[in-house]
Amino acid sequence: MADLNRRRPISHLSARRSKPSITKVMRKVEFPLKAAETPKGEVDLPSTLGASYDTDWARRYPARLTRRLALASLGRGIISYYANPTIEGADRLHDLEGPAICAANHQSHADTLVMITSVPEPWRHKLFVGAAADYFFGSRFAATLSSLFIGAIPIERTSVNRNTIEKAVGLLKGGWSMVIYPEGGRSPDGWGQEFRPGAAFLAKQAGVPVVPVHIRCTYDILRKGRNWPKRSKSIINFGRPLIFTEDDNNRRFTKKLQEAVESLADETATGNWYTSRQRLHKSDNPGLQGPEGSAWRRRWALTAENDNGQTSKREWPYI
Repeated sequence: MADLNRRRPISHLSARRSKPSITKVMRKVEFPLKAAETPKGEVDLPSTLGASYDTDWARRYPARLTRRLALASLGRGIISYYANPTIEGADRLHDLEGPAICAANHQSHADTLVMITSVPEPWRHKLFVGAAADYFFGSRFAATLSSLFIGAIPIERTSVNRNTIEKAVGLLKGGWSMVIYPEGGRSPDGWGQEFRPGAAFLAKQAGVPVVPVHIRCTYDILRKGRNWPKRSKSIINFGRPLIFTEDDNNRRFTKKLQEAVESLADETATGNWYTSRQRLHKSDNPGLQGPEGSAWRRRWALTAENDNGQTSKREWPYI
């Protein structure tokens, strides 16, 4: 007779284990995705990955045509299905001429595809993305896909790399526009982080305006730790371009940029442009960082924030 007090083995829980993600599988694969190891006694060749990866080929005509066709067909279809984006504030760019830097908050991997399919013409067709050199350019396979399909160039997140900065500035001066995330990485919990001065530095060096952009409700689509996208509805709100003036420095301009994105977030959440501008003038907008507290409290507040999103047209001040 079976012993009823005997503990059951935990092997029955194996079915609950998460399936290995494509990224993890690719990282374990060696040849041909990774170069062979250097034999002992031989000098290593300089790395051609990371910040040293050459992306010039991705801006030649064949690659640009491939990217444009891929985004116009498959890319837009994927984004329409999973993100269903609503674009607001595009009218604020009517007077903008020449290249610009689009600086947005960063919630998930879906942000980049949402951005490069939502940026209005003509900037959309000469657009590159500043992507993390350690993440998107760690292997030749990932670097090739990132360069070809999203027009990415490597940007160092943890240190200053002269080559990557000169590459970005050169492209901006050459008429290309840029998508950058001043937070330096994806949000760990859906709330925003403090902006870093990278966008301000590039704007100063290249002499181009910065367009503040707020992206809403993409966190649940493909957040950190999620291996497969989930359907949601997103909103992309473009603000008025900011100009780096003689009175600005990197810190002051970065603060101005973050306040502009926070005001766009407030405008999107309330649907009231006038109130959001009043709060910005009083330095009283809710901000992107969310409430202080435990993880569940912040998650609860984020859910309430998304549930209270704009469902009607903008409200203009009563005169």
